[in-house]
Amino acid sequence: MTEPTAYPEVNRLLDPLREGVQGILGDQLVGIYLTGSLATGDFNADSDVDVLIVTEQTLSEAEFLALQALHERLIASGEPFAAEIEASYIPRAALRRYDPGDSYHPRIERGPSERLTWVEHHTDWVIHRWVAREHGVIVTGPPPQTLIDPVSPEELRRGVIDLIRFWWEPMIDHPAQLEHLGYRAYAAVTMCRMLYTLHTGTVASKPAAVRWVIAQSGARWAELLERALLYRLRADDLDAVLDLMRFTVEETARLV
Repeated sequence: MTEPTAYPEVNRLLDPLREGVQGILGDQLVGIYLTGSLATGDFNADSDVDVLIVTEQTLSEAEFLALQALHERLIASGEPFAAEIEASYIPRAALRRYDPGDSYHPRIERGPSERLTWVEHHTDWVIHRWVAREHGVIVTGPPPQTLIDPVSPEELRRGVIDLIRFWWEPMIDHPAQLEHLGYRAYAAVTMCRMLYTLHTGTVASKPAAVRWVIAQSGARWAELLERALLYRLRADDLDAVLDLMRFTVEETARLV
């Protein structure tokens, strides 16, 4: 059997995840797919493991609690990347296209103390849908193109605009999260990916988006972004990251 990824430690984690989910959901399981950096090709030791689990129907309370316990066992296993899983459980009908009236689904974020909870999947999930449809890695299930409608360039741009407005723009005036250097690097690279999508109507990997922004802006953020890709930002980089964030917000206003 062909392994889902080129990373043995990830594959070793996916086996108990797949077996556990199949054991709990049975015929309720439609498919399991890898998205994020494992799909776009820029996975590294600092990446999370993005997983999309598609179900036939909304999870029952018993199914939810059993899956919550499964994720707790996986984290407790101590396997590399076990605490880096970011997984969403979305019913087939809700996955096909974004519906704000059907956007609360079980999700677990990365982190050793995180648990599976019901959370809103905002309009930025249009971007995740595009990645899953165009590049999703099948762990089990049918091709993702059969489950997700095509995502248009305008839908991608709208998802980016909404994400900037409800999450990133307020952070410019309240940058406490950016005190963490890892999150600061993530913010800088994410600005590049959003700028790329705003201008092109498609999605690029982190390195490709950074190279595109450097080519467009010259030396303005080049050195900062090269270090951000390596997660090597410094305490004195905050002003430059905020400058990039302001520029991204201004570009959003200009392109709308």
